[in-house]
Amino acid sequence: MLHLDRPVTELLEAEGMEGLRKLRGIGESLARSIGDLGRTVRLPMLERLRGEADPVALLASVPGIGPALARRLHHDLGIDTLEELETAAHDGRLVELAGIGEKKLAGIVDSLASRLERVRQRTERPAAPGFHEPSITELLEVDREYREKAVAGTLHRIAPRRFNPSHEAWLPVMHTQRGERHYTALFSNTARAHQLGQTRDWVILYYDDGTWERQCTVITAQRDPLKGQRIVRGRESDCEAYYKSKVQVEAKV
Repeated sequence: MLHLDRPVTELLEAEGMEGLRKLRGIGESLARSIGDLGRTVRLPMLERLRGEADPVALLASVPGIGPALARRLHHDLGIDTLEELETAAHDGRLVELAGIGEKKLAGIVDSLASRLERVRQRTERPAAPGFHEPSITELLEVDREYREKAVAGTLHRIAPRRFNPSHEAWLPVMHTQRGERHYTALFSNTARAHQLGQTRDWVILYYDDGTWERQCTVITAQRDPLKGQRIVRGRESDCEAYYKSKVQVEAKV
């Protein structure tokens, strides 16, 4: 329990994140969570674990998107985060889906760049030198561990608030470590997952290396050439290379 001589909000205003890091017993991840709570009176991870996060509302909060387009982006393209929306804006999917003009698209891109930059600057320091995304091997290992433990019934289960009128504690949550990365894994509780009956297939992985938090979704591919295989959405080409390499290694054994 922290015993401070002033509110956290005052400490943040005066000393920023560095002031939190100096407190005894406060590590990087906890400092960031306290900072989020102090600035926004919200704790994103807690919201996710309670099932309160609403991807459609998040996407609709971007100027130029709106509720109707947000629903289409989430349902048709499977976009859940602002980072995924930014990628779709740059790779042409946003234009293809909605027929957005260049001026409106530029406004959306600028808005996302500004908003995501504020999020990325919450730690007030750049990403650690040599930072890289987890390998496909690591992500699929965590996905496999989570699904095996969920089937075995060894994980703590929570009752998500969204899409759960009976308040059933059905959603298993797993915490695990891979090197410096901490993972939180849970089945997807999004509207799209419920509509497609994929709440026991799609797995959301949140990972934090002490500097940045990221997330990805692991699903069972429905199309060739990876049909039936577990893949990381958005990294399909990496997954294809991973499985090809795996087949080649097995063939040599």
